[in-house]
Amino acid sequence: MRPNRRTVLTATGAAAAAACTSGGTAEATPSARPEPSAGPTGTARPGSRPPATAQPPSRELRALLREIDPDRIEATVRKLVSFGTRHTLSAQDDPARGIGAARDWLLAELRSYAEASGGRMTAELQSYVQEPGPRIPTPTRITNVVATLRGSVTPERIYVVSGHYDSRVTDVMDATSDAPGADDDASGVAVALELARVMAKRRPAATIVFAAVAGEEQGLFGSAYMAQRFKAAGADVQGMFTNDIVGSPTADDGTEDPYTIRLFAEGVPSSETAEQAATRRSVGGENDSATRQLARFVRDVADNDATGMNVRVVYRRDRYRRGGDHIPFLERAYPAARFTEPAEDFAHQHQDVRVEDGKQYGDLPEFCDFAFIARVARVNGAALWTLAQAPGTPRGAKIVTTNLTNSTELVWTRGTEPDLAGYEVVWRETTAPEWTHVVPVGDVTRHEVDLSKDNVFFGVRAVNAKGLRSPVAFPEPQA
Repeated sequence: MRPNRRTVLTATGAAAAAACTSGGTAEATPSARPEPSAGPTGTARPGSRPPATAQPPSRELRALLREIDPDRIEATVRKLVSFGTRHTLSAQDDPARGIGAARDWLLAELRSYAEASGGRMTAELQSYVQEPGPRIPTPTRITNVVATLRGSVTPERIYVVSGHYDSRVTDVMDATSDAPGADDDASGVAVALELARVMAKRRPAATIVFAAVAGEEQGLFGSAYMAQRFKAAGADVQGMFTNDIVGSPTADDGTEDPYTIRLFAEGVPSSETAEQAATRRSVGGENDSATRQLARFVRDVADNDATGMNVRVVYRRDRYRRGGDHIPFLERAYPAARFTEPAEDFAHQHQDVRVEDGKQYGDLPEFCDFAFIARVARVNGAALWTLAQAPGTPRGAKIVTTNLTNSTELVWTRGTEPDLAGYEVVWRETTAPEWTHVVPVGDVTRHEVDLSKDNVFFGVRAVNAKGLRSPVAFPEPQA
C-alpha cells in the first residue's frame, strides 16, 4: 500500500533531521570557525543551518583536510610571484622570468607529487598555438600544466579543479612590467597544487584532474582548450571548479570575512537548446541546472567545521563584466562553478607595482592571507574527494507525466558502481532554494511519491555502501 501524504511528510522530515545529525563515520570535533552570525556587511552568514541533504565529513576526509598546509600554499604563491611576470605574452624560454619559467616549475612540482602516487598520477603540458585576436597580437603558444589522478573504480568519471597561472597589470597588453599576480591568481593555482600533493597518495574511485591554465587574462584561452579536448574525447566531466582570486578575505574598505568563500553557479545553462529552454519554461527548474546541483552539493559536504568555512552560493554565472575559467566548461554543457573571495580588493587587483603616499599597490603576497587560502583549499578538497568517492550523479532521471494524478512517479537508470547501495528521492517547495526532504527508496530505478508533481520539485541522488551521496539529478518530463 502506498503511504499517504501525511506519512510521506513525517517520514521525510525525520530523514532530513537524521541526515543533519548522523553520518556513521562522522567524527565530532570542535568547530573551527565562529558561530554563524551577521557578516561584516550586515547580511546573515550562509551555513547557519545545514541543508537536509548535508553529509557529515568522514574520518577519512578529515584526515585528508588536515594535511593541507598553509605554509606550502604560501611557498607556492611566493614562488610564482618570483618569476616577475607570468603574462601570457611574456618570455617562454627564459629560465628565470616570464610565463615559460613558471610553466616549467609547475610541471616539475606536479611531477614530484606524482612520484608518490604509485603510478596513478601523471603530469603533462597541454599546449596549442593561439592565432591572433583582440588580446593576442601574434600567434602565441598557450600551455596548461595538468596532473591527472586516475580513478581506481570508475576512471571514466572526471572532476576538475583549476587556477590560472598567467598574470597581468593594468594594461592587459603589457607583457614586460612586473605582474606579481599573487591573489589573481597564484592563490588559485596554489589551491590546485596543494590538493594534487595531498591526494596523490590516495586512491579516489573517480578521476581527478588538477590544472594550472594559461591565457585567462587574454580571453580564457587555456581553459577553453582544455574543455574542448574533454568534449572532443567524449569525456564524462561531472564537475569542474575554478579557483580565481581566493587569496584574501579583506575587502577594499578594510572589512574582513575570513570564514566565507563565494561559489558562483549558473542557473539556466548557456548550452541549453531551444527545445530544452521551452520545456524549462513550461515546468520550471530555472534554479535546478546541473551546476546549481553541484553548488548545493558543495554546501552539503564542505560548509562545516572540517573546512572551517561558510560556502556562500551566489546564483549567478560570475561577477558583473567579468568571467572565469569555468565558463568554457559551461559552454560545453559541463557542470562548472567559480570559487572567489567574499569581497575583492580592487586597490590591488591588476594594479601596477608602485608606492604612492606611503601605500604599496600591486597584487603582492603581502596582501594574501595564507590561512584563508588553506581553508578555501579544504572546501575544494571536501567537495572533490566526496565527489570522487561517492557514486556519480544519476542518469536518465525522469518524472512521468502521462498520468494526471496527485502523486508523482520518478524513474532513472541504475549506475554501474560496484558499491552502489541505492537511491534517495529529495524534494522541496518550488520557492525553496535548497532540498528540504529526503526519502530513502532502496536499490530501485522507479519510485512513486504521494505528493503532486505540480506543487513541488523533485530530485534523485545515489548512495553507496559507505553512505556517501552523489549530487542530485533533476528529472526531466517523460511524456
